[in-house]
Amino acid sequence: MNWNRQGWSRVPVLAAALMVSAAGAQDLGAYTRLGNALDAALRERSQSAQASLTRLDAAGVALTQLKPTLRNRQLSAGLDDALSGARAALARTPAELEAQVMLARGLMRKALYDQTLAQLVTDPANGTKQLQLLTREFGLSPEGAKAVMQENTAGHPERVAWRLQRAAASRVMMSLNATRAERTTASYVSLARATSWFTVLQDTAGSRSLHVSQFGDALRQLTAGKTTDLAASLQVLRQGTSVLVNTLKPAPQVLAARPAKTGAQPVTPTTPQPTPAVVVRTPAVVSAARSTAGSTTQTVALTQSVDAAPLYAALGRALAATGHGDNTAARSALALATQALSAVPASLRTARGYTDLVFGLTAAQSRSALRVSDVQALISQTANLEAAAAGRDTSALDSVSAGVARSFSGWMRVLVFLLLAALAAVPLYLLNLAFGARNTYWRAVMIGLGLLLLPVFLEGVFGLLGALGDVTGVGALKGAVNVTLSQGTYGLPLWALSCAVAIGLMSYGFRGLCQQFGLMGSSAGSRSPTQTGLEWDEDL
Repeated sequence: MNWNRQGWSRVPVLAAALMVSAAGAQDLGAYTRLGNALDAALRERSQSAQASLTRLDAAGVALTQLKPTLRNRQLSAGLDDALSGARAALARTPAELEAQVMLARGLMRKALYDQTLAQLVTDPANGTKQLQLLTREFGLSPEGAKAVMQENTAGHPERVAWRLQRAAASRVMMSLNATRAERTTASYVSLARATSWFTVLQDTAGSRSLHVSQFGDALRQLTAGKTTDLAASLQVLRQGTSVLVNTLKPAPQVLAARPAKTGAQPVTPTTPQPTPAVVVRTPAVVSAARSTAGSTTQTVALTQSVDAAPLYAALGRALAATGHGDNTAARSALALATQALSAVPASLRTARGYTDLVFGLTAAQSRSALRVSDVQALISQTANLEAAAAGRDTSALDSVSAGVARSFSGWMRVLVFLLLAALAAVPLYLLNLAFGARNTYWRAVMIGLGLLLLPVFLEGVFGLLGALGDVTGVGALKGAVNVTLSQGTYGLPLWALSCAVAIGLMSYGFRGLCQQFGLMGSSAGSRSPTQTGLEWDEDL
């Protein structure tokens, strides 16, 4: 089989495109630092989210140094989005962080691949270091890397591209084969890895039947649990990748020798100049997996827009700050969220709910006694804004939560619960006044009722102290809200325990009273006329 019959007739077009493209060397030091920082952030995520964030900060510095040497502005913007998505993923799951890192690495490889091949066509001697780094990025074996360097020395950039494309295509196929039509972390990571590697191949001649958007659709189907649609998408992706792999099997024919460095002008193939390849940004996918010994890994996943990732990151920091009563840091994070919201694309700015979200963010920054539920409502509004921009149905419950947060928050919430805490003492006082405290069963009922009202007491008293600390800046009072059972997840088991004790005490008390009243079977002594606990009965 010759070159043309295998679909390689487009390589001269590729060569022409590379010649006319803006060639230039990348900052290889910044590239290496960026890759190392991203890999380190992924490794350290399981030990410390803060250490991982530090690595991402270092990656941001390296990207700032690398961007001036990137010739493709779309790839540069994509790297910015991927790094922002990685920061946002720190507040969610390690699986999403891994996906964002793989997306960034795929865009890095694409940028290095394009500029290196352009450099090899025009000035191969100065592209050797870039090519060496490229072979390491593509994971070539020592023999494969040596073959690539020999092809470059012989002046065959088309064969260099072929060897690199073949390595990337095999990785896409392996990742797709490891993906199953099920909602598991393993399938999610494998599909994200295939998407990352296909980024390099998206504008090659043999990949015309595949598009990055198809990989994005498969990721959305996986996270939504649409296993039937996912199975069909995986079949299409595997068939397209198989065609690409088969296309890359035969070695291409050698094109015309590279022109010597003389006054002669190189001969450029007379073919139409292709349009630049469009990089389709794949969505950031949130995936959380929890597994136990002897059980199947279950995955809960959501789809979020990369464009809103900085906004989610800022809101996540605000949520973490309010979670431990640090409202000063929460307001700073909300200010960053306001800036991120103003920078979202027009599709989000023109969507229904954008004005309400701007108003909500502005109001939350000036609100005293900021609580976790206030920030959660803002996150829900953001999710509804994304859904509206994408044409999906919005959540009515999230809309109601946002409306409640606007009206029932700040000092309104503090004063209402303070009033309820004061009124909660009234039934306990009346109960003691009416029935006394000498009867063991009445005491059990009264204590149980007090435990049921305990969350109201804590919210009223310590919510007020926390609000005063927020206004006065007294650190000891700021943390008082952490004693309330509605502040964080840690309050749920305490609430459940108090309810369990209350139910036990009230059941014991009412059962004893039923026995005394003769409503249930009881011992003879339970209705002794000497019993002093029924003062109200004696008065009658």
